[in-house]
Amino acid sequence: MSDLSDLYQEVIIEHSKRPRNFSVLEDATRTVEAYNPLCGDQITLYVKVHDGTIEDIAFQGSGCAISKASTSLMTQALKGGSEEQARLLFDDVHTMLTEGPEALERPEELGKLEVLSGVSEFPARVKCASLGWHALKSALDQGGETVSTE
Repeated sequence: MSDLSDLYQEVIIEHSKRPRNFSVLEDATRTVEAYNPLCGDQITLYVKVHDGTIEDIAFQGSGCAISKASTSLMTQALKGGSEEQARLLFDDVHTMLTEGPEALERPEELGKLEVLSGVSEFPARVKCASLGWHALKSALDQGGETVSTE
């Protein structure tokens, strides 16, 4: 097993058991509900945006290990960053998950999120890993609708 595969498994398990930023964000400026009907994953994403900066971000919900871990990693990567950076990161993560890491133009931009690259080898799990990211995109677009992976 490669080092990246080992790291992928460790990180997924760690973030699934102890997700970061797993709480209700009372002063969120944007809230999005998201679900994956195939897997049963459900999350609520809370984002506090001020002057184009993601000041805080959190989530609650239930789901599989990959869904929780991916959303946990996402919140860590985005807190304190700009909305524009978040949009670029969404595009990179979406490309990595759906087309594989070799399709990335700027793989160095992913940082710790690179550990999610292993998901691309399991097409049935891509929707699990991308659920929180699609909720993020809706929040950035200021959508209030429920997001579904279907």
